[in-house]
Amino acid sequence: MQDAFAIVLVVVLVGAVVAAIWAGLASRNPYGQIGRGGLFAEEPRPVAQTAAMLAGERDDEIRQMLDARNRRRAARGQEPIDVEAELAALLHARPVITDPALVAEVRELVIARNARRARAGKEPLDVEAEVAKTLAELQEGL
Repeated sequence: MQDAFAIVLVVVLVGAVVAAIWAGLASRNPYGQIGRGGLFAEEPRPVAQTAAMLAGERDDEIRQMLDARNRRRAARGQEPIDVEAELAALLHARPVITDPALVAEVRELVIARNARRARAGKEPLDVEAEVAKTLAELQEGL
């Protein structure tokens, strides 16, 4: 019985080694596939999306949500809203920056920028105008 155990152990071990070698050779580059997509190697790569494509997709999704809200309003017996007007209002509504700490931080950055410009021999910028300009740029990014 001891001899049969040793034979079975060696056969299983040799079979496992052969299977491991075959699996290694059969999977060309398994680690090269990590992070490339789903479960299938033939899965199409995503198309590079431009900002206009993303904005159009965002607008479509917002429009769908507004349509759904209109259907719920109609089901409750309320008057539906104009989807396109609501969409325009949502897209053009920008939050106003009123945080005094943020304004103070931007002012400090502008003062530091002016100090660098003075060291470089350049004319300093108007602090209040630069603060307003920087806050407007930040607000556009929101």
